[in-house]
Amino acid sequence: MSAAPAPCASDPTRGRGRLHPEEGSVTRGPRDDYQRDRDRIIHSIAFRRLRHKTQVFLAPDGDHFRVRLTHSLEVAQIGRTIARSLGLNEDLTEAICLAHDIGHPPFGHAGEDALKAATIAQGGFDHNGHTLRTLMRIEHSYPRFAGLNLTWETLEGLAKHNGPVRHPGWALAEADAAARLELGTWPSLEAQIAAIADDIAYDNHDIDDGLRAGLLTPEQLRAVPLVARGWAAAKARFPDISDRRLSRELVRQQIGAMVLDLIAETRRRIAESGVGDVADVRAAGRALVAFSDAMREEERDLKRFMYANLYHHPRQLEAEEAAHRAVAGLLAALGADPLLMPEEWRAALPAEEPALSRHIADYIAGMTDRYAIREYERVVGPVDMPEGF
Repeated sequence: MSAAPAPCASDPTRGRGRLHPEEGSVTRGPRDDYQRDRDRIIHSIAFRRLRHKTQVFLAPDGDHFRVRLTHSLEVAQIGRTIARSLGLNEDLTEAICLAHDIGHPPFGHAGEDALKAATIAQGGFDHNGHTLRTLMRIEHSYPRFAGLNLTWETLEGLAKHNGPVRHPGWALAEADAAARLELGTWPSLEAQIAAIADDIAYDNHDIDDGLRAGLLTPEQLRAVPLVARGWAAAKARFPDISDRRLSRELVRQQIGAMVLDLIAETRRRIAESGVGDVADVRAAGRALVAFSDAMREEERDLKRFMYANLYHHPRQLEAEEAAHRAVAGLLAALGADPLLMPEEWRAALPAEEPALSRHIADYIAGMTDRYAIREYERVVGPVDMPEGF
């Protein structure tokens, strides 16, 4: 059941509008501005490409591992549930959740590190800034303007859902110059929900994928107090089922515990802060959507475990090194001869730096894992990827 709209919820009838006016356009169904934003994101090419972009495992050949698309859908489901419980705007929350990873290049953080290192002289690369760049400039879904022309509130939420940005990179600074996103303030509660829904999703679903891949074991996981407590509770309820099935119950239970803690602490903070509307939220000076102190510490313990045992597992590091070489090799080859790019990208080639290198990086960042492998084979040569690709 939805809670009554909270006074500090974002209201699409009182938003700051879009960068390009759309008055007089044909109305396509009974949707408000935030619903339209969500639907524009879902229908974008960039969103569809998330189907073949790395979440944890690079270019996975197993049908059951998560990718950026399924992760984004899971984040949106968690975010929508939290927003509904707090009486906040579900559609704005969902739009930000669905789009938050659109700027990721192929091969996840390994691909991002390669792009960042290779373009340092041109300002580097940041996936969050590239999300804004993709949605405001690179997508061409409409005849009268570049980008998806999303509302100010959605762009703001994507720019700073993790909090105020004191030192934006060039791409985010460019978006801010166009839309005046007030990067130094906190974003809406809906954007704050999207940030923590992302944490809740990958904290727990990466456990599931790590177990499925055989890189984690239940015995290892039970060294984490949060997991040990959840495992014991799940085992007490279902003493006769296998560890594999019990692990799924653990994930569900942990997500529920985190969500309930978050909702309770957020209600407490909203009441304590006395915020009355969205402007008060932006001026609050701190996050209002948060875990309790106890849950925050347990969640950090879980993250430390996951970095040590999954994200930095030797097999993962081997795959990431190969991915780094592939992206760096692509960028070097296309930088040496930009005419190797497809015709539509050649036609828009800037003449000078830093725009030229940024244009090449835009092309590579939009690739899926499998397309990046094919392009590497086309313009560089045989690709050396570890077994499992």
